[in-house]
Formats: sequence, C-alpha cells, structure tokens
Amino acid sequence: MKHLTSIISLALLFFSACTSYHQPDAVSNEKPAIYPDYTDITMPVNIAPMNFEIQKKGDAYQTEIGIVGQEAAILVQDDKPTVDIPLDDWKELLVQAAGKQVYFRISIEQQGKWTRYRDLINTVSTDSIDSYLVYRLLYPGYELWNEMGIYQRDLTSFEQSAVMENSNFDHQCINCHSFSQHSSDNMMVHIRGKQGGTIIYHNGHIEKIEPKPEGFKRGATYPAWHPHGRYIAFSSNEIQQFFHSAGTKPIEVSDLAADLMVYDVEKHQTFTDSIVYNDTYYETFPFWAPDGKTLYFCRAKAMDQHHRLDSIRYDLCSVRFNEQTGHLDSLKIIFPASEHGKSVSFPVVSPDGRYLMFTLSAYGNFSIWHPESDLWLLDMTTGAVRALSEVNSNNVDSWHCWSSNGRWFTFSSKRGDGLWTRPYFAHFDSKTGRATKPFVLPQRDPRYYASFMYTYNRPELIQTKIDYGKMMEKAVAGEAIQAEQR
Repeated sequence: MKHLTSIISLALLFFSACTSYHQPDAVSNEKPAIYPDYTDITMPVNIAPMNFEIQKKGDAYQTEIGIVGQEAAILVQDDKPTVDIPLDDWKELLVQAAGKQVYFRISIEQQGKWTRYRDLINTVSTDSIDSYLVYRLLYPGYELWNEMGIYQRDLTSFEQSAVMENSNFDHQCINCHSFSQHSSDNMMVHIRGKQGGTIIYHNGHIEKIEPKPEGFKRGATYPAWHPHGRYIAFSSNEIQQFFHSAGTKPIEVSDLAADLMVYDVEKHQTFTDSIVYNDTYYETFPFWAPDGKTLYFCRAKAMDQHHRLDSIRYDLCSVRFNEQTGHLDSLKIIFPASEHGKSVSFPVVSPDGRYLMFTLSAYGNFSIWHPESDLWLLDMTTGAVRALSEVNSNNVDSWHCWSSNGRWFTFSSKRGDGLWTRPYFAHFDSKTGRATKPFVLPQRDPRYYASFMYTYNRPELIQTKIDYGKMMEKAVAGEAIQAEQR
C-alpha cells in the first residue's frame, strides 16, 4: 500500500509540473451539482468512466479523482465544465479502489480565484457487472418504427456496435431480443413485416422459424429462453394500440387476447396446455425460474369488447414444468395484484432464485406508457412483497434485467424527461434485499442524453459480445421453418 501511495503521489507531482495544479484560494462546504448525477452511488469495478459535467459557472475547472484518504490518482483540467476521464487511468484506479470509496474533488476558478468544493463520494464495489448491454434503439413514438436496430454496448468502455439494423432488411420491425442465461450462445429476435419470422441463434447455428403451428390462434410474441437452452416460452398476444385525446397517457397498448406456448428449438415443435391457453384469461410475459422447473407469467381475466381498458389487471402466476415430458401443471397465483387494484408485468427471477422483480402499475401490462409504474420485489423465501423505493422515481420505471451474478440489475426509466427511456443500473445486496441509488449508463459525452433522440428498449445484460449479427440479418430473407404441434 505504501508503494501504491508513493506512485500516486509521484503521479500527482507529475500532473502538477505539466498542468499547473491549482491550489485553492478558498474551500467551500457546498456540494457542486454534476450531470449525470454520479454521487452517492455504488459502481461496478469494471464500469466505463463516469464522465460528467459540472453544473456551476466558472472560468476554468479542475477535478481530482482518487481513493478516499489518499492522494488523487487522476487530474482533469479544462476551461469547460466537462470532465472527460482517461479510460486507462480510470480502469487502473477502479482495480485499486475495489471495496473502497472514491472522490471527485472539484475546484472552480471564478474571477481569478480558485474555490475547492466539498468532495463527491462514490463506492466501488468488488462485484463486476456483465460486460455487455444489449438494447433496441428506436424513436419513442409510434409513427417512426421503421428506423430501429438492436445494439450492444461494451460497459467497460464506450464502444457501441450494431447487432442488427432494420435498414439492412427493408426497414421491417425488429423486436423482443432474448438470451438464455446471459449468454450470447443462444439468442432470438422477431422480425415483423413482409419477411416476418423469428431468427434464432442456437449452438452456433442460425435459422428462421415460425413458432406458431397450424391450428394455433396467434403467433409468438414475448419470449423467455429456458435456462438450459432447449425451449423458448412465448406469449401469444393479440395487441391493439389506443390513442387518448386528453390526459397524461397519450397511448395505451392492451391485450385483446393472450396465451402461453412453449417452442422446442431442437425438434421444431410447439406445445401448450389448457391451463395457460384458454379463452377465460389473458396470459403473458413468461419467465423461467433458474432451475427451469417453474414458469412465471402474468394473468388477467379476459374481457369482452366493451370493457374499459383501466379494468384489466394482471396477477403474478406460475406453473410447474417437466423438462423431459414438456408437461405444464399446478397453476398458482403468487401475487394477486388485482385484489389491491394494481397490475403486474415483467416478472424476472434473480439468478439465485430467491427474489422475483416485477413492474407494478395501475392497470394493463404495457407499463412503459404508465408514469406510475414502479419496480417491486418479491422475496421468494418469505413471501414479502415491497416497492423498491430506493430505486423508483416519479416517472416510468419498467423493464428490468438481473446481472448473471445477481449483484446488479438494469432497468428502463423515463425519470430524465418523461419521454425517452434510458438504462439505469443499481447494485443489489441479496442478503438484505436492498438496492443502492441507481445511475444512468455512462457516455463519453456527459450531455449525450440531452440531444439523443432515440429511446432504449429492453436492456439485457450478457457476458460476451455478439459476433453473428450479420448472419442473422442475412437469415431474414430466408424461408421460415414451420413449427409442428406436439
């Protein structure tokens, strides 16, 4: 440790000699505001630099970054308020700071005098996060869906690369990317349009399939890969958009019908059971337990054509699954949200199987259009259910995904401006069931989100990079394999 401190001290002396380190003329106890709000957060040990903009006017700026109790390891000086942290220096600092706190020490020059402000403190976790985030980018409205794509972002840097862009296949709709066990070894995505079908990458092989067998009422919609990779559970929805002429919710998306079915990737067969495929209920948003023996989903009572949209409310349910026989049975209501005047969507089980996170809103299940949508947590061992108040905001908090180690989760939020969804991250303690203050995905330019006109949809964490995107694009033009009914 003495050796490390000496190196950092020498580095600071070098900075001072080369960049004229500015000693403060005054010290203020005021905390300087920064954007994004990277203060009092817990960050992964392998996250990209937390670049930010200082929200206080000045003639020049100086930011020192280091481990609390030690000399600064990084010095950033500029006449602009943007703090662009060198990638290599940041990575080296995080390795040394794992399990400790780091500070942003900001000094601002005004009228020839330098004032140093109160340190901004963050914690560096020893827990890493999966290296890649996969998401769909599209315009936030409903009329410009013809320009979209699936992209992957390296969370350890600022590199973003395209997986599939619909400009390469006649601007058809692309949606619902899904993976098994946070691995790029198994991936699927839907294509909607004249070359519609489901593109599946499995065990190094790509094929285009039609999961809906003859005799089934509707096609495959929302997916969930089985943890062992052989099966994909789908909801089979008939969905309609409604447009309100007034109020805070301009758009409503609702089921007119919905059931569940399971597709066998290896045998090209689809099967279901009357307990999840019937006219009495809408069943949607499937998700598997980590052991693959339980399928969770959302279920609401089916309505007639004259029902009010705000009367549809979904409960959290489950059925048992026999992987050898494909048999579904033993339906249970896990959380009767409808009895509390609420509605559940997006159930997602933590990798250790202890917690189930879901979105709760006033009604319906397309929560991205519901400002009241919040994240909730079910402790599977005690049955306790609570709102994740330490994470939720006063606007939409919706789609979410655990990291492979269960120590982090990402989620979509409109807390920034109420229009565009951005991916946020929070650390999670499985012993206490508590999360830390969330932070937005870091960008090289801290003002990036102020001018970026696309919305982030369905953020998913995976461990390795996708390198077969072009092959999946090529498969769009191929003939689809028709699934058989088991």
